Amino acid sequence: MKQDYYEILGVSKSASAAEIKKAYRKKAIEFHPDKNPGDTKAEDMFKKAAEAYEILGDADKRAKYDQFGHAAFEGGGFGGGGGMNMDDIFSQFGDIFGSAFGGGGGFSGFGGFGGGQGRVKGSNLRIRVKLTLEEVANGVEKKVKVRRKVQADGVTYKTCTTCNGNGQVTKITNTILGRMQTAATCSTCGGAGQSIDKRPSDADAQGLKVKEETVSIRIPAGVEEGMQLKVGGKGNEAPGNGIAGDLLVAIETEEHETLKREGDNLHYDLYISFSEAVLGGSKEIDTVTGKVRIKLEPGIQSGKILRLRGKGVSSINGYGAGDLLVHVNVWTPKELNREQKEFFERMQSDDNFAPKPEKSDKSFFEKVKDMFS
Repeated sequence: MKQDYYEILGVSKSASAAEIKKAYRKKAIEFHPDKNPGDTKAEDMFKKAAEAYEILGDADKRAKYDQFGHAAFEGGGFGGGGGMNMDDIFSQFGDIFGSAFGGGGGFSGFGGFGGGQGRVKGSNLRIRVKLTLEEVANGVEKKVKVRRKVQADGVTYKTCTTCNGNGQVTKITNTILGRMQTAATCSTCGGAGQSIDKRPSDADAQGLKVKEETVSIRIPAGVEEGMQLKVGGKGNEAPGNGIAGDLLVAIETEEHETLKREGDNLHYDLYISFSEAVLGGSKEIDTVTGKVRIKLEPGIQSGKILRLRGKGVSSINGYGAGDLLVHVNVWTPKELNREQKEFFERMQSDDNFAPKPEKSDKSFFEKVKDMFS
């Protein structure tokens, strides 16, 4: 089981954004590879702290984590965590450290980012995936075709002459307050520190070409309409030694013919005849794992709710599955032949057909209350 992100950073769930940032900076400095050379345990803690901050340091991701836990980021996740490497961490969170290690957010030992150069990240791609209720309930692995930009074969790069490979250009101006130094992303290389040296004819100005790939997406059980998963590194690549963007997957759900979803629970309207209600029997109904047969007790009342535990949608938090609530509706015939009509006319005065609700027969409002409890 993955360790809680709040526990990793040593903060409470009510911690402010500033407190979370401060806690992460403290942990990152404590376990930084430059301070712990060759210590794999420290490196692992450094990565865990970065993963925790990637989620808790973002308001939207933190809200999803508070609601769904680690399950929100499984199978490609909603926004991060998992396979972060040193380059990713240094690129994304260099500003957290200030001048603690080498100045300007740079780091001396990994990725060659000393002096303020960061790695350019490719653009994200967005697709929509439509799921059936069965796929939502049980989880599914989808294979989708994606057209993404990748680095063309034969492309070579050279150090950008404008910024000398730093990715930034520094400008010094004289003001009434004295000399002021400002830094900006190099407009020539876009911050990559490199420019195209040679490229094949099928590559664009950045040395990239469009390629169709099949991407496998593992979708966890319990996702809902409108949720967004992220498959890291499957967006457009960046030129040079940049980081590939992400593939963002928006979830759409198809309406089921007989089942209606409400949270992790499912609802099924079962219509039975008057004779079935009187005599009892069994009926076959739909579930997300196939058809099942349920028993109807003789004298079952219209409005009765039968609960099939664990036959609903699997919880995205990993807490089991919801229930399938079967709503029994006794169908009253609208037209009768003469013989049938005479039978019911005789039964009108029969004491056995007179309504005699018992204390165990709950009212409509009690049934609604039980359904939502």
